[in-house]
Amino acid sequence: MEAHTWALAHALHRRGHDVQLFAAPGSDPALGARELPVRKVVLSREARADSSMPSGTWMQEHHAYLGLMLDLARHGEHRFDVVHNNSLHYLPVAMASALRVPIVTTLHTPPTPWLESAIQTPEICPVTFTAVSEFTASAWKATVPAARVVHNGIDTDFWRPGPGGDDLVWFGRMVPEKGPHLAIQAARTAGVPLRLAGPVADRAYFEKRVEPLLGEDAQYVGHLDRRRLVELVGAAGAALVTPCWDEPYGLVVAEALACGTPVCGFDRGALAEILTPDCGVLAPPGDVEALARLVPVAAGLDRRAARRRAEEFCSFDRTADAYTDLYEELMR
Repeated sequence: MEAHTWALAHALHRRGHDVQLFAAPGSDPALGARELPVRKVVLSREARADSSMPSGTWMQEHHAYLGLMLDLARHGEHRFDVVHNNSLHYLPVAMASALRVPIVTTLHTPPTPWLESAIQTPEICPVTFTAVSEFTASAWKATVPAARVVHNGIDTDFWRPGPGGDDLVWFGRMVPEKGPHLAIQAARTAGVPLRLAGPVADRAYFEKRVEPLLGEDAQYVGHLDRRRLVELVGAAGAALVTPCWDEPYGLVVAEALACGTPVCGFDRGALAEILTPDCGVLAPPGDVEALARLVPVAAGLDRRAARRRAEEFCSFDRTADAYTDLYEELMR
């Protein structure tokens, strides 16, 4: 979501739009972000001791979104033409009727109870919904029957083609739902060296399930900056993508294709929407043996076809054009 929002804000700036981004501290200063929380909540000792007190982080987020939505309700009509919500928080949807400007909400994840409740609170929810894939739109269909699909995109100028190579690559967050331990098992079964990159977001999982599997044929190269990651992905013969949950989109697939690197993955979530037979192959979910058998097939695919698929289907210009058209439609 953060990568998508960053790319969308930059793309809209480049198109001449005036964009005000509300985001967390530490966001790209080039975007001129207004930091959330807007105001820090100060709770009494009695309130903090109450049995209904949630975590401090939850409370800070709630206060930030509440303050932002009240501000937009008071002043948004004079400052903005459209409000685009890319958060998972329920308040931007629950309070949408208080705004006098159109609000767009992008569905980035499977359904959540808080958001479903917010959507169902008014008789008619005054929000225009988009979804990052057909798969995600289908998952939300019971609550949002008409979400417009706008596929996620990537900067295909930055994610550029590489020379390829003999090794495999896996990249992403080191968490159970991304399944890096399964990628190691598949690569080892296929007899092909693997390099893994990404932040260790779940230290206990990494130490218990990933670290013991590492060796000369499966090396963790750390959390790389984006330029080094492009070089790593572009120098691989194929990218392993091993989701253990239904990916709402799968940015790593698009990024690998943009580097000219074919994909060998599990058929979960939206991966089948991105891949075509000339740029990737899919194994049944969780089937390590089947994934290993597909490794040489993926490595033998045409790198030019992978890059072409990224340019035609995964380019962020395509995403930004779709959102620009939607904004103009809502403003008419």
